[in-house]
Amino acid sequence: MGLPCVFVRLTECDLRCTYCDTEYAFYEGADRTLESIIDEVKSYHCNLVEITGGEPLLQAPVYELMTRLCDLGYEVMLETSGHILVDKVDPRVKKIIDMKSPTSGMLKKNDYRNLEIASPNDEIKFVLGSRLDYDWAKKVIEEYRLTEKLTVLMSVVFGDLAPQELAEWILADRLKVRFQLQMHKFIWSPETRGV
Repeated sequence: MGLPCVFVRLTECDLRCTYCDTEYAFYEGADRTLESIIDEVKSYHCNLVEITGGEPLLQAPVYELMTRLCDLGYEVMLETSGHILVDKVDPRVKKIIDMKSPTSGMLKKNDYRNLEIASPNDEIKFVLGSRLDYDWAKKVIEEYRLTEKLTVLMSVVFGDLAPQELAEWILADRLKVRFQLQMHKFIWSPETRGV
């Protein structure tokens, strides 16, 4: 968080989370070759690249894109929704697996096998909109012993849960998680794209 990063946002998502803030990624976008994407990434002169969506793993060429970027020396991260198994992702890629909370409306879509195969380099992310979500996340963290294996992120649904409230719950429970905010929404207008 806080580092310059090139975002490669892929179109399409088969989930419909109640709090989605990138619905334009369901349909907008243009067909691109891997070469044109890599050339554009190079033009930013930034070594950190995040592949996101929508749900990027719905597009088969994304696996080759991630591998090619790693081969070129980029630090590559993948933000994925947690309902598609990540076992085919290049092991050099840091996977940020966003487990869907109860208020997302997509809880039943989670593939919990991802929690078992995630590496110590990966991160598990919980976006929370209520105390119900927080309590559910605590149970998942405990059941899978996540904080013993990797970094766990907790973030608020922007506008639904006050950041201070989540921070106080985390501190009261002494959870070993990283509190996270969508920084760009505090720096620019929450609707601003491309930042």
